[in-house]
Amino acid sequence: MIRPLLLISSLVLSTTAAATISESHGYAQFGVLKYPASFTHFDWVNPEAPKAGTLRIMANGTFDTLNPYTFKGSSPISTPNFGQYGVSELNEPLMVGTGQYDPSGDEATSSYGLIAKSVEYSEDRSWVVFNLRPEARFHDGKPITAYDVAFSYRTLLKDGHPQYRTALQEVQRVDILNRHRIRFVFKRSGNPLLILRLGELPVLPQHYWKNRDFKATTFEPPLGSGPYRITQVRPGRSLVFERVKDYWGKDLAVNRGKYNFNRVEVEFYRDADVAFEAFKAGEFDIYIEHQAKNWSTGYDFPAVANGSVIKAQIAHQIPTQTQGLFMNTRRGTFADIKVREALGLMFNFEWTNRTLFNNAYSRSTSYYPNSEFSATDLPAGREFLTLSPYRDQLPPKLFTQPFTVSKTDGGGVPRDTLRKALGLLAEAGWKFTDRGLTNNAGQPLRFEILLVNPNLERILQPYIEDLTRIGIDARLRTVDRAQYKQRLDQFDFDMILMTLNQTLSPGLEQWQYFHSSQASIRGSKNYAGIANPVVDNLLNQLLAAKTRDDQVAATKALDRVLLWQHYMIPNWFLNNHRLAYRNRFAFVTTPPYTLGLRAWWLKPSEKTQ
Repeated sequence: MIRPLLLISSLVLSTTAAATISESHGYAQFGVLKYPASFTHFDWVNPEAPKAGTLRIMANGTFDTLNPYTFKGSSPISTPNFGQYGVSELNEPLMVGTGQYDPSGDEATSSYGLIAKSVEYSEDRSWVVFNLRPEARFHDGKPITAYDVAFSYRTLLKDGHPQYRTALQEVQRVDILNRHRIRFVFKRSGNPLLILRLGELPVLPQHYWKNRDFKATTFEPPLGSGPYRITQVRPGRSLVFERVKDYWGKDLAVNRGKYNFNRVEVEFYRDADVAFEAFKAGEFDIYIEHQAKNWSTGYDFPAVANGSVIKAQIAHQIPTQTQGLFMNTRRGTFADIKVREALGLMFNFEWTNRTLFNNAYSRSTSYYPNSEFSATDLPAGREFLTLSPYRDQLPPKLFTQPFTVSKTDGGGVPRDTLRKALGLLAEAGWKFTDRGLTNNAGQPLRFEILLVNPNLERILQPYIEDLTRIGIDARLRTVDRAQYKQRLDQFDFDMILMTLNQTLSPGLEQWQYFHSSQASIRGSKNYAGIANPVVDNLLNQLLAAKTRDDQVAATKALDRVLLWQHYMIPNWFLNNHRLAYRNRFAFVTTPPYTLGLRAWWLKPSEKTQ
């Protein structure tokens, strides 16, 4: 490798006979970085924000481990919304901007060095080198080295959650070049997304874990290196994070203006209604609302009226998570596409939205709502060219009409829709008898929707009743979180209401959700059991995308194919944040791609509280 010869702004370029080598303070999957090497802070933070006070927050559910990286147990970051608070048990990664640790507020596919001072990569994206900051330290004072990075990679690959094996499968080898320099060589060239994924790699301390069982659950706070450390634990009930005053990275541009509270107290609530009453009583500071009815009718308490609690609805440009009723095609009941389509026709969103949600939501017609990846029109341009080779394997209507969901006027399911659903079921071999819908063997059409949140029962009960009217024996079953996780990991369910997190740059997580290789891996997120060769090919094209246009075309094509296969019944989405908070906080702005709570601070008059 020839060392850099030419300095251009933040980018160092050198040329060999094989390729151009780039070195930079950050990495953009497509296009260029918004912030130059000389940047001092992100635009949406206050670099002079005071460090003071206590933030009290709540979390949904419970936790039975503080190790977020293994298959066994549920850690705090896996509870709903925890990542939005900006403080967690996660280890610092090499770079921030993409991934779960510290997502970008104002860029879609860019990351900047955290533990890594800079990143080098070849023009053909066949390898990447991370140059580590010599000053980076774990909380016990020991330096972070390339040996820790290599240990993290190997440990997560061997003993981590299966998602890491999927995310890291394209790495051929890892080379420690010196204590602060590590190279990952890829199995193939043309892999720009893998550089982002490796930048998200959490860096674990080798000296801490070498004599511990990484796969075991634990309530001992693992050693980290970030702005906070866990100082108090009540298993399953509460955590206390305290700001590390000698934090090694406090003056980095990526951190300035963030992590401004000296102490963060977290209480875990199993019941949303109890949590909301606790918020009203002043037990914690921020409440992220997910119940439309409560948002419409529940905020007439005195603290809102007198201004001590602020109720805010803030628009965003974050791709909304996929939410729907996923059908387990591993079960014979859902193996026939006609059955899946019929069950989708029977979902009366308009009635649900009007009666239960106060018309707060929009119906999802995509796996990627609120994004440019939604296939809401006819295939055209690059997307059409992407789909054309598979025309013989796809429904003809996919090319001639947009995908649509059934609609009602807000009343009952229309007769025409009922007739169409029953017609599809008849074609699939289900006949209406005095015992309901049965097949030729006399077996009833019966299935169960598995839930973990009892609040969903009142939302889905009307759907159950509509299915009953056409002879389907559908039922709801709500179980505790431990049993729910166990049944999901083993694919022991018929139908579930599930959400899949989506990002500004779809990539390997889509492989985890939809690729056939994941359909039989215990604990995978391919809940529907999708094993479709066209989907597999589109995923390969998505991961190989070299431009943003290629990425958009491949994702839209993937969206369209998934929709027309009716693997899930799309639910609803919201394109804004709904939250209420004590009038104790200040912030610059809410950026388009994150809620940005990690950049809030206490108002001057509140510093002593």
